Amino acid sequence: MNKTPKLVIDTNILVAATRNRHGPSFALMQIIRLGQVKMGCSPALFLEYEDVLKRASHLAASGLLASDIDAILNELAGIIEPVTTHYQWRPQLREPADEMVLEAAANAQAHAIVTYNLRDFGPARLFGIPVLNPEQTFQHFRLTVTRSTEP
Repeated sequence: MNKTPKLVIDTNILVAATRNRHGPSFALMQIIRLGQVKMGCSPALFLEYEDVLKRASHLAASGLLASDIDAILNELAGIIEPVTTHYQWRPQLREPADEMVLEAAANAQAHAIVTYNLRDFGPARLFGIPVLNPEQTFQHFRLTVTRSTEP
């Protein structure tokens, strides 16, 4: 693939990345941080990231503070490609909260949606958007990561 792949990341990937620095979600976010792939995100999806990552249950599970989440989100805001939602196709998915992920991907002309909820995003294939988990994303786009201790 000649173009840098553009991905739309479901919130559950960010949750996993902040809870486990040795897992594939964290590695994927490092690849995004290094610019090997692009990340598209709509304002609504970004606000969902903030809402979920700052929940007391997540902060307790991740060992992070709200200020740590702010730092992560500030860095993300500097590297994501903003997506304007020109078209909405609701309802397409079983979970209404997932609609903004599909809409961001369709409007961004993303190369894939990355999520752990593969079954929930089946209709994305009707839009020509592959739905992959992080491991599949590495294989699909032939990505490699050098492990780093940096956040």
